[in-house]
Amino acid sequence: MKSPINHHNNANKSSYKRLNIIIVGCGKVGCSLLHELNKEGHYITIIDKNAAKVQSLVNMYDIMGVTGNGASYSVQMEAGISDADLFIAVTNSDELNLLCCTVASRTAKCSAIARVRTPDYSEEANYLKDRLNLAMIINPELEAAREVARILYLPTSLEVNTFAHGEAEIVKFKVPSDSMLNGMKISDLNKHVPTQFVISAVERDGEVILPTGEFIFAEDDLVSFVATRQGARNFLKKTGFKTNQVKDTLIIGGGTFGYYLAKNLINYGISVKIIESDMERCEELSILLPKAVIINGDGTDEELLKEEGIEYVESFVPLTGIDEENIMLTLYANNVSDTKVVTKINRINFKDVISNLDLGSVVYPKHITAEAIVAYVRGKSNSTGNTIETLYHLFDSTVEAIEFKVDGASDVTNIPIMNLDIKNDLLICFINRNGTIIIPNGKDVIKAGDSVMIVTKHSGFNCLNDILNT
Repeated sequence: MKSPINHHNNANKSSYKRLNIIIVGCGKVGCSLLHELNKEGHYITIIDKNAAKVQSLVNMYDIMGVTGNGASYSVQMEAGISDADLFIAVTNSDELNLLCCTVASRTAKCSAIARVRTPDYSEEANYLKDRLNLAMIINPELEAAREVARILYLPTSLEVNTFAHGEAEIVKFKVPSDSMLNGMKISDLNKHVPTQFVISAVERDGEVILPTGEFIFAEDDLVSFVATRQGARNFLKKTGFKTNQVKDTLIIGGGTFGYYLAKNLINYGISVKIIESDMERCEELSILLPKAVIINGDGTDEELLKEEGIEYVESFVPLTGIDEENIMLTLYANNVSDTKVVTKINRINFKDVISNLDLGSVVYPKHITAEAIVAYVRGKSNSTGNTIETLYHLFDSTVEAIEFKVDGASDVTNIPIMNLDIKNDLLICFINRNGTIIIPNGKDVIKAGDSVMIVTKHSGFNCLNDILNT
């Protein structure tokens, strides 16, 4: 293991362009986007048919609001589409979102992003994006399903996020009392783990630390580390964790999310059983997923869950439309079995209470949507040759993991990392050079054409130069 570069200096953040952004749809995803983009200092106008909701959000944030149909030319003009840099449609209707973006892109020169969830449209996403001149099509359920699938492929993890087109991962796990890591210093890990990795962050007693080699692990630490995909499995295996994927999964709820997840798991040879209360949907799923077992019934019924193997199944994913039901099903599963459980939560209310329930792996689909769009917005906000490829918020958004593409020479290129004046609370975790993942030491340099992944407690980085004290 090479020691990661961890500098402790202070600096001012580089300047960036504040964008004029219009958001259509003030549901869960729209509000999450509004919160994140407002926090980053952009000028925002919202459009929604619900006048009370628009007024409430206008009163809560320093933004503009328009009540009306977001696909209407006159409503978009009232919202300032002529001066907009970005138009985002995240209503509950795929068709309306696509229509909104079509009107916007033909009315103004702004970029347009549409939320599209229907499987039929998602399979044609590239075609729609090209033909409708969209900057991005985002599918929260599909992306969240992929995240859940990654966790079930590596079930000892709490979170698995990918970088470098799947070549690198950041994996989060909890240190058990009987783990060899308990009481071990990070710098001693290389004696036991013959693979390259970076311990990127540790949460202990509610405090998040970007550790040095002198840090000593303790029981119940929540640890994130970065490695190649194979290196992540080697790390976990050598430190005493199981690395085999689950053999079977019981999913409660056969909606769009459940369909996407089942399809992902079946492709990896994992047996899938879905309990769905709507008979008509069961018939649809039996055609869409011929290799899955579809059960028509109430997934919250204790007897049915036992009958369908809740006590013996290797993984369990409650995907009802109600957060409280998902949480209760998770707690029930943890009480009657040792199954790996992943809980989907749509709202962020009562986050402190939820975190104290020890639900294990928790997935927030709307956060995934917000991260993808924030990454695009930050890239659009900077004028350098460094764009954001990937962005994740970790440890309840106290840490950001960002992958930058280095398109050309800059203040951080062709200089040994140890000679760069880098901000405090920041780790350079890997350099991706032509598909080869490099865990850097102080002598390594960043070159044009690389992508570079950092983990930082700072927020709002728009380009790689932001890592420098300037």
